Amino acid sequence: MDRLVNRVRKSTWGSTTAIPALLGVPPNGEPQAELWMGAHPGDPSRVDRGDGRGPRSLADVIADAPEHELGAATAARFGARLPFLLKVLAAEQPLSLQVHPNPAQAAEGFADEEARGVPLGARARNYRDASHKPELACALSDLEALCGFREVADTVRLLDLLAVPELQTCIDALRKEPEAEGLRLAMTHALTLPDHRRATVVGEVARACLRVAAADASYAAACAAVADLARRHPADPGVVAALLLNHVRLTRGQAVYFAAGLPHSYLRGVFVEILANSDNVLRCGLTDKHIDTAELLRVLEFRAGPVDVLDPVEGDDGEQVYPTPVPDFRLSRFELAGEPARTLRTGAPQILLCTDGAAVLTDPGGGELPLLRGQSVYIPAEDTPPGLHGTATVFRATVPGRG
Repeated sequence: MDRLVNRVRKSTWGSTTAIPALLGVPPNGEPQAELWMGAHPGDPSRVDRGDGRGPRSLADVIADAPEHELGAATAARFGARLPFLLKVLAAEQPLSLQVHPNPAQAAEGFADEEARGVPLGARARNYRDASHKPELACALSDLEALCGFREVADTVRLLDLLAVPELQTCIDALRKEPEAEGLRLAMTHALTLPDHRRATVVGEVARACLRVAAADASYAAACAAVADLARRHPADPGVVAALLLNHVRLTRGQAVYFAAGLPHSYLRGVFVEILANSDNVLRCGLTDKHIDTAELLRVLEFRAGPVDVLDPVEGDDGEQVYPTPVPDFRLSRFELAGEPARTLRTGAPQILLCTDGAAVLTDPGGGELPLLRGQSVYIPAEDTPPGLHGTATVFRATVPGRG
């Protein structure tokens, strides 16, 4: 059992108070956006095993003994790397409108940029590794997001209500073409508005959204969110594209899964996020970071449908599991209420994160490791299974089919 020392990433969209409150430290006035737990080379956690080597990168620890740290099956499938990354995100402002590639697209894009000599740290780099990046977000407080394309008929009704002339091209495409082609044409039109028209169209969209929000309860929340995006990004075509997407609000404990090719943006909230160990993000708006509209349109999945909001399913020994269809990660949660210790079976690497209360990990020799709010622990696959008890909310990140 290794207590993790983790880095906090700053960003303009972050909260000045949420992550400091989780960690029990005073805020420093700067927006703190992400707490990373794992072995991603961009910001790996550090562990100190008391062997005289001092604090070391978890990535290096795993690379030294991958079968012990990951288990033979995980090491054989993913190599000497932890296949998942666990985060806490605190969004006080919207994140970029973005999409993640599937495995084939990631491998192809990474190889292409490597062959063209695009520096790995270059601002214009799209693919920083060869991995896909599916992700699951679980709300610690109310979470508001845009997620996937809304049902076509519903979007047409909204655009008709808005009555913005520039949107007629989108309406016609959605009405006349098959679903995928109509979405592709509408999204392309939204994202490729001429520079000299963008501020005007976004302004018209904002005014129309405020009008519809006041008159039509079924679209009030979505229109209010788009109007807020327009206020923050007054000449950004991503505001127009946001009209095509589902608007969703999650409450504590609910989750949403973002598959490859699914357009999305987190608008506000504090949440736990688990994802494949990758940093591949393609953006098309609502950001000052690199945007590659053509590449994003290439990897987008143009399919419409409602958001599948996930409530956990009951697993063994009170474990609440969030099922996802990928081999890279499995997220679950324990709501501990002082009951006897449960054994966390191993066979794969685990990271535990306490988000509320206080828990204790125990080993068969009688050793104990407290796990307080904001603290996290890494458990190697081949270590003796620890016990867990206390009065706390504890998230568990591991690999499917293990533990």
